[in-house]
Amino acid sequence: MSKTVDFYFDYISPASYIAFKRLHDICERTGATINYKPMLLGGVFKAVGNTSPITVPAKWEWIQKDFARYAEYYGIPYQMNPHFIFSTVSAMRGAMWALEEGCIEAYCQAMYKAAWADGKDLSDAEVLTDVLNEAGFDAAQVMEAMTQSEIKQALIAATGEASERGVFGAPTMFVDDEIYFGQDRLEWVERALTD
Repeated sequence: MSKTVDFYFDYISPASYIAFKRLHDICERTGATINYKPMLLGGVFKAVGNTSPITVPAKWEWIQKDFARYAEYYGIPYQMNPHFIFSTVSAMRGAMWALEEGCIEAYCQAMYKAAWADGKDLSDAEVLTDVLNEAGFDAAQVMEAMTQSEIKQALIAATGEASERGVFGAPTMFVDDEIYFGQDRLEWVERALTD
């Protein structure tokens, strides 16, 4: 029986982008499936008392180089987004909609490419509309869904559930009940999926 990897993510995280791109290959090799778990990283940070690496200048300088190094090694199109830190609240609400509609993978492809390959500002409604249209979504429908109270509440609840499960950053993966944090821990995820 094939396994599932729970993937907790936020489009604000370049590490989540790298993990997202690599997880597809891992799942193809192992026959596993990805269970997408959108959350607001800022909400998780607040709940658990964590902070972004950007708050420590030396760490932030290093981690930017490290992300670029990983992206180059794995052949992943990547650039540091010039709009960082941008708001992903609307984009993540859209992820909740995409999850309900059964198109989360295509939606993630579009959002991650826009943010970390093309360097677009996902907090800009016009940019978000263009990204959705270019990816073949009905942008008006998705943008409307982002304003619905049920979608907003679903994202808040998902963020709370993530922190309660032990998530403290992004990306976080679970195989069974074992937690794996960071795009640089995917070899352990793959081992867990093949056990």
